[in-house]
Amino acid sequence: MEISNLSVLLVFQLTLSYWVIRGESAAIPPGCFSKIFAFGDSLTDTGNTRSGVGPSSFQGVSHLPYGQTYFHRPTNRYSDGRLVIDFVAQALGLPFLQPYTHEQGDFSHGVNFAVAGSTAIDHDFYTRMNITFDQTPQSLGTQLQWYKSFMDKTCKNANTDCKNNSSAGALYWVGEIGANDYAYITGSDISSDTIRTLAVTKTLQVLETLIQGGASYMVVEGLPLTGCLSMAMTLGSTEDRDQRGCIKSVNEQAQSHNALLQQGLEGLRSKHPNTAIVYADYTSAHNKVLLNPTQYGFDNTKKACCGAGGGTYNFDIFATCGEADPSPISGEKATSCADPSKYINWDGIHFTEALNELVANMFLQGENTNPPFSALLSKKKC
Repeated sequence: MEISNLSVLLVFQLTLSYWVIRGESAAIPPGCFSKIFAFGDSLTDTGNTRSGVGPSSFQGVSHLPYGQTYFHRPTNRYSDGRLVIDFVAQALGLPFLQPYTHEQGDFSHGVNFAVAGSTAIDHDFYTRMNITFDQTPQSLGTQLQWYKSFMDKTCKNANTDCKNNSSAGALYWVGEIGANDYAYITGSDISSDTIRTLAVTKTLQVLETLIQGGASYMVVEGLPLTGCLSMAMTLGSTEDRDQRGCIKSVNEQAQSHNALLQQGLEGLRSKHPNTAIVYADYTSAHNKVLLNPTQYGFDNTKKACCGAGGGTYNFDIFATCGEADPSPISGEKATSCADPSKYINWDGIHFTEALNELVANMFLQGENTNPPFSALLSKKKC
């Protein structure tokens, strides 16, 4: 049977659309970037924290079912499998990034400095404000110091040429940072406006320092819709809801944060025209999936895959994913759903591998980035 050119074109377009929806990564020439330096919090952390030293609310990250989907074992990633940064590394033809705290790690292709529970604002700010909580004290500033120490160690005697060469071919990926800052002031007198100003200012200062140190290619993630996390919807008021059924005030907080961050990035671009700075719009990518979940293969947008209590959100703060003890309130233990790929929320505050893959590919394909990720490739002449 003869197949017309139109039919062939139609099949190609349908196939392309399918893979865009299901998460095929963008084609990136091998060797475009020689390494990645990553920063951020638990959405980017590939193992700098573990059970016993990470955020107090999620102490089971070193135990199954964390890691069950791809690694088939816990790797201290806050997901059932890979994170956005893992898919980025794979798309660039690089191995998964080793966490900085693993002293015996292979750092020839970059380092991950991200820390679960990390804040954008320095920890001593919270100490001065008499806000005490059981959290990891490392902030974005700490990660910057780790980066500087790594570069000094790599380039003995602080060799400037070595540092410039080490940063020249690298992609600097600054994962979302700041969500914890807002979470930690809950119940205090500190306003979210204050946190927004301080957190964005600190983030921009760190970016400026990286650029001054030779960073030429950067991707900076905004905050996702934090009001659509299972924990937020469980603990939030039923009267504080938006059209998605999420916590309205929390989502507005994230969007205001992102607006100020984008404004600051425009300033950096003007100041450093030779540096390619891409903003990864996590809110838009997240929202796109929430509004059309079935289009992207998801059955559930609100319930945590791994949690306890069932109901609308399947979240119990006293029995979080990976913990062996049952909740003292409900008497239930956290368990994993049968198919995480159908869920957006993994443990109530972090995402499933399926969502991470989709978001990563949206960024790489330029769907939710400004400018498109291809601007980095063009500047680098890949």
